[in-house]
Amino acid sequence: MSVMEAGDRDAAMPATVPIAARRSAGCGPAKRLLDIAVAAMLLGLLAPLLLLIGLAVRLETRGPALFRQRRCGAGTGIFSALKFRTMHVDAEARLDRLLAADPVLRSEYLRHHKLHHDPRVTRVGRLLRRTSLDELPQLWNVLAGDMSLVGPRPYMPSELAAHPGARAAIARVKPGITGLWQVSGRHRTTFEDRIRLDLAYVEGRSFRQDMAILRRTIAVIVRADGI
Repeated sequence: MSVMEAGDRDAAMPATVPIAARRSAGCGPAKRLLDIAVAAMLLGLLAPLLLLIGLAVRLETRGPALFRQRRCGAGTGIFSALKFRTMHVDAEARLDRLLAADPVLRSEYLRHHKLHHDPRVTRVGRLLRRTSLDELPQLWNVLAGDMSLVGPRPYMPSELAAHPGARAAIARVKPGITGLWQVSGRHRTTFEDRIRLDLAYVEGRSFRQDMAILRRTIAVIVRADGI
């Protein structure tokens, strides 16, 4: 499958949330072994589904099936996060026009860094987002070691530019496919809420908490409660 690149979008940011992160026990080799085992197993089992989703994306709109975007990894690293493409290929240009023409939508975007009813999203894309299937390609990022199954949200560099303290704390661990934010209201939270939840995860992280988040993630997927 071909891959579409995407750059970062600059936006007004809320104040940095001050919180110190500490390392908890139970997040070392066992976590990495779990990541590798589960990601490899799921990629094998879901290979037919991945191919069908890619085909559906390509058939509905022109452009590649996969979408690649620069995200913050552990430490100071930047990596390319993979997702199935859920928007039209000219999504950035469409967003610029929308925000320039509608101050209400602009306010929503600045508050949440997304639009709840985003006209740029395709029909297939809406289904993929609602079921969180658009994030399945990130299993490759987990195998590559750039991400974990559970962790903070993988932020774009520009999103944390005004939050150097938060970025340093969040960067103590790898970003995750799922995390505390994803099972705590997700699309009903503000961007500042996401940072608070991710910092809370980093501060209190443990293998036991990861297992609890994975169980709650399954419930979110079953309810089709994605963004």
